[in-house]
Amino acid sequence: MQVLKELATASVDLIYIDPPFNTGKIQCRTRIRTLRSEDGDRVGFQGYRYRTVEIGTHAFSDIFDDYLAFLEPRLREAYRVLAPHGSLYLHVDYREVHYCKILLDTIFGRDCFLNEIIWAYDYGGRPRRKWPPKHDNILLYVKDPRNYTFNTEEIERIPYMAPGLVGPAKASRGKLPTDVWWHTIVPTNSRERTGYPTQKPLGILKRIVQASSNPGDLVLDFFAGSGTTGEACLLLGRRFILVDNNQEALEVMARRFAHVSSIEWIGFDPRPFQQPSLLDMAFPHAGKVTPK
Repeated sequence: MQVLKELATASVDLIYIDPPFNTGKIQCRTRIRTLRSEDGDRVGFQGYRYRTVEIGTHAFSDIFDDYLAFLEPRLREAYRVLAPHGSLYLHVDYREVHYCKILLDTIFGRDCFLNEIIWAYDYGGRPRRKWPPKHDNILLYVKDPRNYTFNTEEIERIPYMAPGLVGPAKASRGKLPTDVWWHTIVPTNSRERTGYPTQKPLGILKRIVQASSNPGDLVLDFFAGSGTTGEACLLLGRRFILVDNNQEALEVMARRFAHVSSIEWIGFDPRPFQQPSLLDMAFPHAGKVTPK
């Protein structure tokens, strides 16, 4: 809130936020690496034994007594700082999405609701007493439903499910995604993974930034987490403001953006977390992101 109140009115072209989902749990992720060892604690490929090394654990509380009271003042500030042609993407889950839509209807107006995007994935446990929840919800609102940025031609296309039905020209070009996005989560063994508990895939953020902003635009994420929004902006030529008050998130972003000298850090010194440690030298690819 402190940072939001300091931003100029109508100064931001696109806002994406992925606030805590109010799951009522402590979100925690532990990163591990395995090394070949004759006395290892597990057996792997071709029967070789491996030793498990814990690299680090990241956690935060995801418990709110009044979730909407927590979100509302921040969403009102988001509306204020959003440019007249700007868009807001709010990433939540099935527990809170219906309440959040009603709240956003009151702030933006119902006619400013553009889409509910379903991000579907197939990973994790499968409860036996209900349909396994395997999607997140992303609400898209615009400041002005008659004037907003949406770059259809810039969006990365996806393959047709039945390419033989559309002809070779269309099949080679691919089709525009719909409001249902099938995209894997960040794999545990991916070079993209930072170790942050709720890291979102770069592909999801790139699609949002491509569609709803232009090169040079300013993108804001005030629940920045692992900094994926900033990574997408760097790759696509957008400016960005990332905000977070979680120390572990700031440390992850410090490592993630260690290669970017042009970032200005306010209220946080990233340098202690950008020096290679003994673990980094032992496991040079653990939790690293290399822009392509």
